Amino acid sequence: MGMNCKADKRQLTRRLIEIVGKDAVLADERELMVYECDAYTLQRNPPTAVVLPRSTQEVEAVVCLCAEMEVPIIPRGAGTSLSGAVLAVDGGVMIALTRMNRVLNIDPRNRRALVEAGCINAWITRNASAHGLFYAPDPSSQTACTIGGNIATNSGGPHTLKNGVTTNHVLGYEMVLPDGTIEWLGVEPDGGEEVAGFDLRGAAIGSEGMFGVVTRVLVRLIKTPPSFKTFLCVFESVDEASQAVSGIIAAGIVPAALEMMDQLITQALEEAYHFGFPLDAGAVLIVELDGLPKGVEQQARRVEEVCLQNNASEVRLAKDDTERAALWKCRKRAFGAIGRLSPNYVTQDGVVPRSKLPEIMRFISSVSDKYKLRIPNVFHAGDGNIHPLILYDERDPDQVKRALQAGHDILGKCIELGGSVTGEHGIGAEKIDFMTKQFSGDDLDAMKQLRRAFDPNKRSNPHKMFPGAKRCAEFAQKKQVAA
Repeated sequence: MGMNCKADKRQLTRRLIEIVGKDAVLADERELMVYECDAYTLQRNPPTAVVLPRSTQEVEAVVCLCAEMEVPIIPRGAGTSLSGAVLAVDGGVMIALTRMNRVLNIDPRNRRALVEAGCINAWITRNASAHGLFYAPDPSSQTACTIGGNIATNSGGPHTLKNGVTTNHVLGYEMVLPDGTIEWLGVEPDGGEEVAGFDLRGAAIGSEGMFGVVTRVLVRLIKTPPSFKTFLCVFESVDEASQAVSGIIAAGIVPAALEMMDQLITQALEEAYHFGFPLDAGAVLIVELDGLPKGVEQQARRVEEVCLQNNASEVRLAKDDTERAALWKCRKRAFGAIGRLSPNYVTQDGVVPRSKLPEIMRFISSVSDKYKLRIPNVFHAGDGNIHPLILYDERDPDQVKRALQAGHDILGKCIELGGSVTGEHGIGAEKIDFMTKQFSGDDLDAMKQLRRAFDPNKRSNPHKMFPGAKRCAEFAQKKQVAA
C-alpha cells in the first residue's frame, strides 16, 4: 500500500478511529511531529498515524487492520530509546502503549507483578515497596521509560551489575504478533516457574519491536536489601578511577552499582543540582553495596582501602537514605544536565572489558581532540558499559557530520578492544553498519530466520538492525538548513 496516497491515509485513519475512537488516533501533521524520533534525534520521520490503544484487544484489532492493508507497525513506549529504535523509517502506524500503563497485580508471596507494557518502570517498585520488594532493572530513564520498551532493548541500568538486566527479571509476556495472533511467551501469570516446551521468552527480549507488540508482562520482584552503603569516591584522573574499579572486582566484591562520571559531567550536575560534587575532580565513582549489615560493613572497609590505594583524594559515605537518594537522583539526571553544556548530544552505548576502561577513555579523549567536540562520559564502569555523550549543535551541518564520525570511531574501537557496540540501547536505525563488523554472515542469517518465524513479512518495526535496511532520506539538520 502506498501511504503517500491521501485517500489511503484517510481510509486508514477512518478505520483506526472505528477501532479505538477518535481521541486515540493522531494523524495531523503537527501532532505527528511529537513521534518523529526517539531520544536519538539525528534521524527523524513521522509515522502515517499514531494509535493509543487501551487494551490487548484493541492492539489486536489495529494489528489485523494493518496486516490487511499491508501497513508497517511500529511499537512504541515512552520514546526514551537512544538508537532510533522506534523510528518510522517508511511511515506506518505507530502503536503507542502509553495508555496501557497499569500495574495489574502484585503477588508478594510469589514475588511477581503483572503489568501492562506501557507501565512506567519506577511504578512497579512504587507499588511493590509496601511488601518489602522491588523491581531491579533501573535505567536512568526509569521514571519515564516503559516495561515494553525495556523488553525491546533488554535495558540495564546502574543497579544491574549485581542483579542482572531486563531478561533476568521478566518471567513472561503477552505479545500480539504481526498477523494479529496473541501469544504468551514464558511463565504464565498463574503458572509455576517452569515453561513446558520451548521457552521463547528470551528470544524476543532485545528484538527491538521486530517480533510484535508486547502488551502485558509478568516480572520478577526481589527482596529489598536490609542494608546499604553508598560511596562517592573522588579521583584526579579517569585512569585512577578505572584502576579502582578493577581493584574492587578483583577483591571479590560485586557492588550493587559501580558508576563513573568524568569532570565535564560532574561540573554540569553540580551547576544544575548543587549536590556537592568536587568541581576539580578528574573522575568520581559511585559505589553502592547492599546486603546483610555485617557483610556490607566488611565490604565497605575493603572498598575504601582499594580506592585509597588507587589515589582517591576523598571517599565520602552517604550519611543517610536522603543523601543516598539525592546522589542517585543526580546520577540519573546526568543526561538532562548536559543541556547546560550543549544544545544537542548523541549518546553512545559501547561495551569493553573492564580492564580496557583506561584505554577506551584515552581513545575517547583523542577522538574529542580530533573532531574538536566535547565528549563527557558517564557510564556503568562495573560492567564496562560506556556512555560517551558527543556534544554538537544540529544547526551546524559540519558539527553534525563530525559528531557522527566521532561516534563511529568510538564504537569501532569498542569492537577492536573485544567489546560490543551496544550494551542496553540496541542497534535500532543508528548502528546498522556495525552489524557486519561484529557478527558473521551466518550469525546474521540466523537472526533473520528467527525474525521471520515471528514476522514473515517483516512489517513489525521494519528497517532496523539488519544491514541493507532502508534509511531515512533526510536528517533533521538537512531539513532545517533547507528551511
